Amino acid sequence: MAMHPKRKKKLILVLLMLTGVGLIVGLVLYALSQNINLFFPPSDIAQGKAPYEKRIRAGGMVREGSVVRSPDSLLVTFVLTDYAHDVTVSYEGILPDLFREGQGIVAQGKLQPNGVFVADEVLAKHDENYMPPEVTDAINQANDMGEKAGAVYK
Repeated sequence: MAMHPKRKKKLILVLLMLTGVGLIVGLVLYALSQNINLFFPPSDIAQGKAPYEKRIRAGGMVREGSVVRSPDSLLVTFVLTDYAHDVTVSYEGILPDLFREGQGIVAQGKLQPNGVFVADEVLAKHDENYMPPEVTDAINQANDMGEKAGAVYK
């Protein structure tokens, strides 16, 4: 039994539209998955939970005495800590005015296989009392783990 030519055209049109919508939805979901920046505290990075060579956010406190500035470039290295584990961060650029040792920051970039986090953006807290919620949670979680082990970090 042959299909009527008008029905065949409508069926083909509907199938093409569904294919087009499916393709668009697939591309949008792919683009969104590529732009998601997951947050990892230093403890998770040190325990190998963070992916290498994938854009992530890392947050914690800048360890006192850890900031080293290159004399001949804008390269800065510092240690990011949640007081349980440390991660070395390398950043080339001008740091925010509010960046200081002992302050909470969030850095965006990629973790290298050698364990160094290469940041392409560093965000500092807004005022003396503000700390990014992810950093606060990470430090509290590290403190909870430290208390169980018999050590307390503040």
